[in-house]
Amino acid sequence: MKLLSALKRCVAAGAVILAAVSLQPTSASAAAPPVVGGTRAAQGEFPFMVRLSMGCGGALYAKDIVLTAAHCVSGSGNNTSITATAGVVDLRSSSAIKVRSTKVLQAPGYNGTGKDWALIKLAQPINLPTLKIAETTAYNSGTFTVAGWGAAREGGAQQRYLLKAQVPFVSDAACGQAYDELVPNEEICAGYNQGGVDTCQGDSGGPMFRKDNAGAWTQVGIVSWGYGCARAGYPGVYTEVSTFAAAIKSAAATL
Repeated sequence: MKLLSALKRCVAAGAVILAAVSLQPTSASAAAPPVVGGTRAAQGEFPFMVRLSMGCGGALYAKDIVLTAAHCVSGSGNNTSITATAGVVDLRSSSAIKVRSTKVLQAPGYNGTGKDWALIKLAQPINLPTLKIAETTAYNSGTFTVAGWGAAREGGAQQRYLLKAQVPFVSDAACGQAYDELVPNEEICAGYNQGGVDTCQGDSGGPMFRKDNAGAWTQVGIVSWGYGCARAGYPGVYTEVSTFAAAIKSAAATL
């Protein structure tokens, strides 16, 4: 949908991870230095995390529905081609729960810009905790947690183990200075101005979340896109979940 340097964070064989990178400035079109870091999540720390077979992440919205990014799927309708892996941080674990999809619902009106959310109906429920979504903008600030099995460096390979990191909120005004393509009412940005920590290819569709006032994890974003990974001056761009909460709830009811 965008220039090659404005990468959607999904790859066919992708993986996901948040990374620390050398803090040398790079242009939007230059290759980023190798990234390292992110810390390994503990087994059971984020039980709602899901790995999808097309190379994306997701979260359990309901025990039989995964919330992911619209650009991770090819449209709406019956679909049995996706396998969701859950219940483990190690994708090679014999304890992994694997369930096939039955239907996909891509955000109505999605055309490659904004509205980057989708739901995947599973053939059977996964008996794990779900991740509630933010229904207001009350939690669209502060420090967020991101997690995934995506690339540990720009253009890198998928990770075997689930990695996690924290990223700070970036205002629409500041993010818009980096990205002319930003859709402020539909997207939320997070990251460090100096770079170094970010989601990357293969993390698409995974959740960005934080604790609510009751101490419960709440999803505020969906990994969507950005210029490269962890580049200075280019934060990650996420679907603003609160904007679409009512639409997501309504769509889930039809599944």
